[in-house]
Amino acid sequence: MNWRNQILKEFTPQVANLTLVADPDGLLTEAEMLQTIQARGFEIVPFEDAIAFRYIYESQYRPQQEQGAALDLVVVVNKDTQELRLLPYDLVEAGRQLAFSIGSLFPHLSYSVVNSLDRSNFDALYQAQTQHKPEQLGENATKDFILRYVYNIDPDLIQQTSDLLLILLRWHYRGQRLPKILCDRFIQTLRDRQLFSTLPLETIICDRQAFFAFLQQAWPEFVRQHLVKSSQVSEATSTYATVTKLPFDNQDIRIYINHLFLEGYLQPIDADKLKITTTSLESNSWIKVGLSFDPNVDQRRRLQGLLESLDSSIPSSDAKHPDWLKFSEAWAKLIVLWHQDKISDFYAHFLTLQEKVDNSFFSWINSRYGTLYSQPPSSPVMLHQIPRFLRRNLEASKTNKVALIVLDGLALDQWLVLKNVLLAQRPQLKFKDETVFAWLPTITSISRQAIFAGKPPILFPNSLETTAKEEQLWKQFWTDQGFNPTEVAYAKGLGETDSLSLVEEKLSSKLRIIGLVVDKVDKIMHGMQLGTAGMHNQVRQWAELAWMANLIDLLLAQKFQIFLTSDHGNIEATGIGQPREGAIADLRGERVRIYSDSILRAKVKSEFPNVIEWQPLGLPEKYLPLLAPGRQAFIQEGKQIVAHGGISVEELVVPFISVSV
Repeated sequence: MNWRNQILKEFTPQVANLTLVADPDGLLTEAEMLQTIQARGFEIVPFEDAIAFRYIYESQYRPQQEQGAALDLVVVVNKDTQELRLLPYDLVEAGRQLAFSIGSLFPHLSYSVVNSLDRSNFDALYQAQTQHKPEQLGENATKDFILRYVYNIDPDLIQQTSDLLLILLRWHYRGQRLPKILCDRFIQTLRDRQLFSTLPLETIICDRQAFFAFLQQAWPEFVRQHLVKSSQVSEATSTYATVTKLPFDNQDIRIYINHLFLEGYLQPIDADKLKITTTSLESNSWIKVGLSFDPNVDQRRRLQGLLESLDSSIPSSDAKHPDWLKFSEAWAKLIVLWHQDKISDFYAHFLTLQEKVDNSFFSWINSRYGTLYSQPPSSPVMLHQIPRFLRRNLEASKTNKVALIVLDGLALDQWLVLKNVLLAQRPQLKFKDETVFAWLPTITSISRQAIFAGKPPILFPNSLETTAKEEQLWKQFWTDQGFNPTEVAYAKGLGETDSLSLVEEKLSSKLRIIGLVVDKVDKIMHGMQLGTAGMHNQVRQWAELAWMANLIDLLLAQKFQIFLTSDHGNIEATGIGQPREGAIADLRGERVRIYSDSILRAKVKSEFPNVIEWQPLGLPEKYLPLLAPGRQAFIQEGKQIVAHGGISVEELVVPFISVSV
C-alpha cells in the first residue's frame, strides 16, 4: 500500500455528484494521484478565487447537472477544512466534504520538513515509514530520517571525498532538488564531524551550477597530476581554490564525468597547452573525454556519444514530468551540436532518434499532460505558474523587485546559443537553468497570455485570439495579490536596437514588478527559410548586437531579480497541404488549426487522417485544436518551414532562467 491509497479509497465513482476537498498540502494535485482520480471518471476543479471558479462551474458543469447528467465533480480548496466555507453556499449544502493533509499521512514526522519535499519523494518516504515505523521525531531527527531513506545519504558512511562526490554527482546530474533545510542539515552534519574543511560545502551541495563550476576548475589540476606529472598550481582563477584534489579516477565517478563532458556541463581543456600527447593517454584513455585535441575530432566524438547516450535514456510513457524536463536539456544540446555540423555518418542515427523521441513524447503528453497544470507552483511546472513563484520572491522582502523577460518563440536549443553569447559578453553573469512546459496549442495567444495572466487559458476565454489584453491581465494578477498598480509595469515590442528606451520609460522608484516581451526571435522565426541552423545563426547574430546584455545590465543596475522564459519553441516542419476549410477555422496556423465546432474539425480530419484532435485541456469547451502530426505543417505539400503550435519537445519544453551576478 502506498500513500495514495489512503486518499484514493475515498474516490469511488457515483458515490456523490459533488465532493468538496480541503487540500492544504497539494496532495490531490500530485501528478500520479491526479491521473488516477481522473481515470476513475472524476473531474477536478481547483477553487482559487470565486469569480474564476463560478465561471468554470456555470459554463461547464451547471448545464450538465440541469440536464440530469451523472457527474463525479471534485472541487479542491488548497486550504484547511474550515476554509471550505469560502465556497459558494449552494455547493457547501450539496457536496460531501473531505480533507487530506501531510499530518495524517506522516503523523510521526515533522510537518514543516515533510512539506518541503517534492511530492514525488513521498513514495520513498511512505515506504520508509512503513518499514521502519519511527516514533515521534523532532525536526532534526525527521531531516536525518529523510536524508537516509529518501535521498540515500547516511552521513556516517561518508568518510572520504569520493563518497561525497558521488552523492553530489547523483543529485546534480539528474537535476534533483534537495530542499534548503535538508541541504543545511547535511552541511551541518559534515561540519560537526569536521569533514571536508577545504571544500566549499555551502555552495556545491545546494547550487547545481556552482557544483559544476567547482568540478570544472578541479579538472585541469587532476589532468596535470595524472598526465603531465607536474605539481604546478592551476593557472585558472575562480571563486574556488582547489586545495583538495578530487578523485575523478574513481571507477563510479568516471561514469558521471563522461556524461558531464558529453552533455556540456563540463568543458574539455586544451591538450596542446598542457603538452599532452596521445601517447601519454595510453593508460588513462578515459580522460580523453575531458581534453580537446582537434575541434573536428572533438565534435565527432561528442556527437556520437550524445546520440548513444540519449538513445538509451528516452523517458517512458509512464515517466514523471521531471524526467522529460531533464531529458529536454540534453536533447537541446544535441540539437545545437548537430546543426553546427551535420556529420553524414550519423545522419540516419539522428533522424531515427528524433522519431523515437517524438513518438515517446507524444505518447507521454497524450496520457500525462492533463496532470501538469494543477501541480503546486512551489517550483513552476507550467508557464502560468511563474507569477505565483515570483510572488514568493517578492514576499521575502518589501524591497525585493522582479523582472520577467519573455522571449517570444525562443526554443530551448536557441536559449543555449543566446546564453553562450551573453556569457562571452558578460562573464560575471550567472544563469540558473530550469525548464517548464508551455501550453498546448503552443501559440502566442494561448501560452504567452497564460504567463501574464498567471492562470490557465480557460480563465481568459475572451482574449484567446489576441494578445492585446496581456498588460491588463498582468496588472490584474498583481493587484489581486495586494500590490499597488503603480508598482507594476509591462512593455512589449522589444528587441530592436532602439527599444531599450521603452523599458527605461517604465522604470521608477516605486516600480517592483515589470513584465517584458521581447519578440525579436519570433520575428526571426516567421521569416526563416534556412531551418533550425538558420535560427541558431540569426539568434547568435542578434545576441552579438548586445541588446539583451544591455537589458540585463539595466535591470541589474535597478536591483531587479531577473527571470527569463519563453512562451513556446519551434521546429522545422514539412508541408502536408492546406485544408480546404474556407472561413470555418477560428485560427489557421502552420502547426495548428482552431475550431469552435467538433463537426467542422472532424470534417478537416477526414481530409488529413493523421492529424491530432487535441482535447481542450485547460481550454474553453468550444476551443478545439487540430494539431499537425509529427514534424509536419498545414502548408504547401513538401515545403519547409520553421513553425510552432504542435507537440514536440522543442515546442513544448521552454527555458525558465534566473539571472544574477
